[in-house]
Amino acid sequence: MNSVFLSPHFPPNFQNFASRLMRAGANVFGISDAYYESLSPELRSSLTEYYRVDDMHNHDQLVRALGYFTHKYGKLDHLDSHNEYWLETEAHLRTDFNIDGLQNCDIERVKKKSEMKKVFLKAGLKPARGRVCRTEEEVRSFIKEVGYPVVAKPDNGVGAATTYKLESESCLIPYFNSKPHADYILEEFVSGQIVSFDGLVDKKGELIFSSSLRYNKGVMEAVNEDSDIYYYTVRHIEAPLEKAGHAILKEFDVRGRFFHFEFFLQPDGSVIPLEVNMRPPGGLTLDMFNFIFDFDCYNTWAEMQVQNISKQFLDRRFFVMYVGRKHHIPYAMSHDEVLAKYKEWIVHNEPINSIFAPAIGNHGYMLRLEEIEPLITAAEDIQRTK
Repeated sequence: MNSVFLSPHFPPNFQNFASRLMRAGANVFGISDAYYESLSPELRSSLTEYYRVDDMHNHDQLVRALGYFTHKYGKLDHLDSHNEYWLETEAHLRTDFNIDGLQNCDIERVKKKSEMKKVFLKAGLKPARGRVCRTEEEVRSFIKEVGYPVVAKPDNGVGAATTYKLESESCLIPYFNSKPHADYILEEFVSGQIVSFDGLVDKKGELIFSSSLRYNKGVMEAVNEDSDIYYYTVRHIEAPLEKAGHAILKEFDVRGRFFHFEFFLQPDGSVIPLEVNMRPPGGLTLDMFNFIFDFDCYNTWAEMQVQNISKQFLDRRFFVMYVGRKHHIPYAMSHDEVLAKYKEWIVHNEPINSIFAPAIGNHGYMLRLEEIEPLITAAEDIQRTK
C-alpha cells in the first residue's frame, strides 16, 4: 500500500499515524513545507520518502509531489492528514489521482453547514432552522421568521471563529459592519449542552469504536475569557445520541476514517445535530481514546487502512478526563504538586502546542477512573487558583 500523509509532523501526536502505517506494512510518504531536518527522528524513520514543498497552499506543487511518488512507487492508494484545515486540499488531490476517500464532489456537504442541514433532515433528524443570508433583507426576513436571538456563523468555517449572537435589533448594524466578506448562515438559537459523538469506522462503514465528550464550558468561552477548560469522555452514550450518530454515519456514507459530530443535548434527552467534522476530535482526544479502551487507536486505524482489519471495541472501561492549565494563571498547586497528589489517576501529561493553548491550555493532564465524580473534583482542584 502507498500512503501519502500531508503535514505528518503536526500536531505532534499525529506522527503516530505515520509510524503505525509503516508497521502495518505501508509505504508512507510525507508532504509538508517543513524542512526534513526539523522532523523528529521517529517521524523520519517512519517515512519511506519525504517531499518538501515551498507552499502547502500551492496545488501545482502538491500535484508535482504526488506525481513524483506515483512515478517512483506506482499508484497511490491512500491520502490523509486527519486535519480539518486540509480537508478540501485532500479531496482535490484524491480526485486528481483517483484515490479512494472524500472527493471534490463530497466537500460541500461535509464543509458547509447549510448543506449539512439537508443531510440531517434526510437522516430523519431535526437541526435548528437556518439559512444562508447574504443581504440585510434576507437577514431581517429570517429573524422575522424565527425571532431573536439568532446565531450567525461562517457557512464554511471551523469552530467558533467569527461567530455572532444577535440578540436584538441593536446588534444588526454592528454585525453588518464587522462581518467578514464570506457567506454566513443564520440559525435560530438553541440552548443545551454541547456533546459529541466520535469514533472510527472501517472501509465498509462499520463502527470500530465510539465515544462522546462532555465539556465544563464552551471552547469559545474558554478562548474569549482566557479561562481554563476541562472535558471528559463518558462510559455510556445516551440512546438518542447513539441513534442520531449512527443515522448521520449512514446518511453521509462515512467510510475508513475518524469522525467528530456535535449535538445539543436537550434536558429531555433528545438531541439536535449541530455539525459534522470528518476528522478526529482535536487536542489530545485521540490519546484519551487509548486510555478508554486500553488500546492503540493509531494502530487500529493503520491496520484497518493497510490490512483491512476491523476489530470492534465496545467496552468503555473508564471515564477519561482532560484538564488544561494556562501559564499565566496563578494556580494553588504547582505542576509537581499536581503530579504528586494525583499520581494514581494521571495517565499522561504534556505541554500543549501554543496554537492550541488559548483553547485548551499550555499544559494538559489526562486522568482516568471508573467513576466521574472524583475526576470532576480533581479537575476543579487542579485548576484552582491562589
